Amino acid sequence: MPFAFPFDMGQLNDAPLSPLWITIPYVFGLSVLTELAALLSIGLVRGWGEVVPNWIPVIGGRRVPPMAAVPPAVVGGLLLTAVSVWMALTWIGVSGRMAYENGWWQALAMVCITPLALWGPIVLALAYAYHVRRRPGRSWSVTL
Repeated sequence: MPFAFPFDMGQLNDAPLSPLWITIPYVFGLSVLTELAALLSIGLVRGWGEVVPNWIPVIGGRRVPPMAAVPPAVVGGLLLTAVSVWMALTWIGVSGRMAYENGWWQALAMVCITPLALWGPIVLALAYAYHVRRRPGRSWSVTL
């Protein structure tokens, strides 16, 4: 969120600043999309990912088709894994690296961003487990 308001958190960036009327909705929009993706990832392990909760009109109580959950999860997991590989290449110096005012800012950035590197492989593992659990011929009882 600090990037929505021109606080660069120690980054030395010579690029011209975008106007606030662009950066604020952009950064907040990315934050909302990230939160939605995280919540949908939780659906791969919770009951509401297999049966739509009853409080949702029209489709409540129906089973979620596995093809509605597994392909988007795999695509998302692969995209997040690609981001992780790009981050790793950046950290070892293969790709362009952001300059920081000092080592403390760089260490803070790495600590804050490192959990993102695990998100892609975890989503892929969750998608696989969801697929195995929801294969035809298997019966599971789901309680909401």
